[in-house]
Amino acid sequence: MAIEIGEEALKQKHNHKNVEVLDVRTDEEVKEGMIPGAIHFPLDEVESRLDELNNNKEYVTVCAAGPRSAQAADILTENGIQSQVLKGGMRDWSGSISK
Repeated sequence: MAIEIGEEALKQKHNHKNVEVLDVRTDEEVKEGMIPGAIHFPLDEVESRLDELNNNKEYVTVCAAGPRSAQAADILTENGIQSQVLKGGMRDWSGSISK
């Protein structure tokens, strides 16, 4: 099961070159805005696009509320990629967003 982190922890981690945010929401959801600098892979594409991720980085997965990002984090972890989940997803994100 994936480890959850809060918004403040993500903000601190996101400043490091070694950490990436992976948004796993649908294309339609992402049109509403993403965390600046996030990578977008819809959940149903995560497994087929693992080769696009860097095994030397840590990923924080994000979805609308948490369940899909937990699935994505489990997929990453099962494939040897460090990952955590943003607790509450974009629903609870109060930081800036980019469109």
